[in-house]
Amino acid sequence: MTLQQEIVGNAMQMAVVSLQPGQTVYCEAGKFLFKTSNVTMETRLSGPGSPSAGGQQPGSGGMGGVLRQAMGTAMQAGQRALAGESLAFQYFTCTGGEGTVGFAGVLPGEMRALELDGSRAWFAEKDAFVAAESSVVFGIAFRGGKTGRSGGEGFILEKFTGTGTVIICGAGNFIDLNPADFGGRVEVDTGCIVAFEEGIQYGVQRVGGLNRQGLMNAVFGGEGLSLATLEGNGRVILQSLTIEGLANALRKARGGDKQGPTGGTFSTHTG
Repeated sequence: MTLQQEIVGNAMQMAVVSLQPGQTVYCEAGKFLFKTSNVTMETRLSGPGSPSAGGQQPGSGGMGGVLRQAMGTAMQAGQRALAGESLAFQYFTCTGGEGTVGFAGVLPGEMRALELDGSRAWFAEKDAFVAAESSVVFGIAFRGGKTGRSGGEGFILEKFTGTGTVIICGAGNFIDLNPADFGGRVEVDTGCIVAFEEGIQYGVQRVGGLNRQGLMNAVFGGEGLSLATLEGNGRVILQSLTIEGLANALRKARGGDKQGPTGGTFSTHTG
């Protein structure tokens, strides 16, 4: 059953979801806004598709099955905690007639509904997830090595698999592009990536060499030492406002300019 949703608003968008009887949508804790009275709300530690989220797997009865379910739930919650994500999900199920639920992100910006057909996963920055129908599986993807240490998104990404609608959010305005339309590769600020399809290769490269111009880029250019690279053929969503840029603007408004006059690596903020 297709999730009926409408994204409304401008500077701070919200998603208004219409649920049919028996239909379930879940969100990350803290993204819920409102619901009609015929929609039940339940908070669980387990993600969709797990036995404790409403499904029962073959051979899972008895004490051993209960223990396996508890261990699986604990591992899921632990993985999300390690990634800095919410420990719990909130599930909303319509019990009769048509129900309505509203969701929103936590920053001023856009939202986007992605349709998964099971052929490709989607990856997103931390905290991008807002809500999804129960047929979409939320997971964590760990990016190790050089990419993880250098990328502005850290070494952890959200991963969405399965089929159905997933709603994500970001800061500022969105732009959609395909690296294949730009010679197969684009280089972006590490904080500008919102989401990309499976098949896109994500990496990090140094801004210039260890020479005078490279140091000028890093110190005065405002980008630090690295840029993110996206290669391949697939959809990419970028945001116009980075979390770091927003944080620095707020600090500056309070009289503490983190970047100082250089706008780059050097910091004058001591708070």
